[in-house]
Amino acid sequence: MSTSPVAERLAPGVQDRLETRTLFGQVMALVAVTIGFTALGAYIGRDLTGGWGIAAFVAGLVLLLGLKATADRSQPLATTMLFALGLLLGLVLGPGLAAYTAADPAAVWQAAGATALFTAALGSFGWATRRDLASVARVSFWALLALLVFGLVAILVTIPGANLIYAVAGLLIFSGFTAYDFQRLRVAGQEDAIPIAASIFLDVLNVFQLFLLLFRGGGDT
Repeated sequence: MSTSPVAERLAPGVQDRLETRTLFGQVMALVAVTIGFTALGAYIGRDLTGGWGIAAFVAGLVLLLGLKATADRSQPLATTMLFALGLLLGLVLGPGLAAYTAADPAAVWQAAGATALFTAALGSFGWATRRDLASVARVSFWALLALLVFGLVAILVTIPGANLIYAVAGLLIFSGFTAYDFQRLRVAGQEDAIPIAASIFLDVLNVFQLFLLLFRGGGDT
């Protein structure tokens, strides 16, 4: 029976604990700075029009797709791309986040706090468990595709409580992604730091948006 690369490196003593902790600190610092750039982008883009938002999203997607290959060749350039990704996604989120803040600022802070607790809990589980979570990540991937299809259908057809369903299902899906990404971090090498930081950043960003939707009553009117 074949095993995933993560499973092959989960045995004790595979990697020096000091090196692992150092890498953990580096990745968390990268995630924190990227989130800072996202907040800056959201502030700058709070009055951004739709066309510019789409352009920022496409540019961010291009950076994300090229991040892994760039990290293999140049860590400084990949780090710059990661921070630029955070800034661009902040520009995309800016107008919506500004509207949420104006309408219900408490929901924004509640979503931020819940995101921190969610990430800490699922990250701790993923870090600590000896079970290989690669299968969980695969299931989460296909579930995410199904959720996106559901979201498209909900735009075209009125489904009672669609946004609430979307938010809860999305949180369940990203619980799998978050746990798996922290497990990957535990067994990662230095060359994996930036790609994993990007994955965790995207987990955090999506979880925040899902909690924001949830705390706004599912967004249903």
